Amino acid sequence: MSEDIEGAAPGFVRVRLDLSYDGKDFSGWAKQAERRTVQGEIESALRTVTRSSETYDLTVAGRTDSGVHARGQVAHVDLPEDVWAEHRDKLLRRLAGRLPHDVRVWKVAEAPAGFNARFAAVWRRYAYRVTDDPGGVDPLLRGHVLWHDWPLDVDAMNRAAEKLVGEHDFAAYCKRREGATTIRTLQQLSWERGADGVITATVRADAFCHNMVRSLVGAMLFVGDGHRDAEWPGKVLAAGVRDSSVHVVRPHGLTLEEVGYPADELLAARARQARNMRSLPGGGCC
Repeated sequence: MSEDIEGAAPGFVRVRLDLSYDGKDFSGWAKQAERRTVQGEIESALRTVTRSSETYDLTVAGRTDSGVHARGQVAHVDLPEDVWAEHRDKLLRRLAGRLPHDVRVWKVAEAPAGFNARFAAVWRRYAYRVTDDPGGVDPLLRGHVLWHDWPLDVDAMNRAAEKLVGEHDFAAYCKRREGATTIRTLQQLSWERGADGVITATVRADAFCHNMVRSLVGAMLFVGDGHRDAEWPGKVLAAGVRDSSVHVVRPHGLTLEEVGYPADELLAARARQARNMRSLPGGGCC
């Protein structure tokens, strides 16, 4: 069944799923043959609990790479009207009993008209967590926090971040995809050190291209530890080509925290706008 970006086909109901997962043991979001993925696990569980003979494909707000976590991921699935009517009241609890413990669906609800988890989104917000504690990472946080073995100057990283906010061609910080633009609007990029010493980057944009967040973080860590000045990430951006000195940091420090959508009456218009504006990358993100 071909997907209508603005709603389900006749005879189907579009259902929104809010979910989270620990990415450690997943080969990213998108299903792959012979590999364990978040999409594959949820679609399998959904098929089982609805006793369906076919698999109902999920559409996600942002495909995450292998090892990347999500706290506020959003997806949608189009279910036959009779399947939704039979299972809607018990679907959430049944998924909880079927899904593995490293992925949870927290909410299942009929989506408003015009909703599309991918194209109706107006922003995605990620967090990247790192510590420069000379003793390393708290063992209880080791799967979600990167250890950087140099003292980091958060003020310098924030100065560098200012140069990157706005609409730019982020080709210098992205892995190119055939037929996909690298123009993005970076709405927020900021760093804050918590009382526990963990430094969190908040990164929000209308969308992200492949490796973008982890490349931006890698560049700013070089600024924070004194290897580069605060102007360098902006100069890399302006050059418009991949720079071999920009390090793509490890995925386990990255978490998709939240996805933003417009008011219900604006969903369809936003989906059309996003679809026409550019071709979003089909592969993994960030």
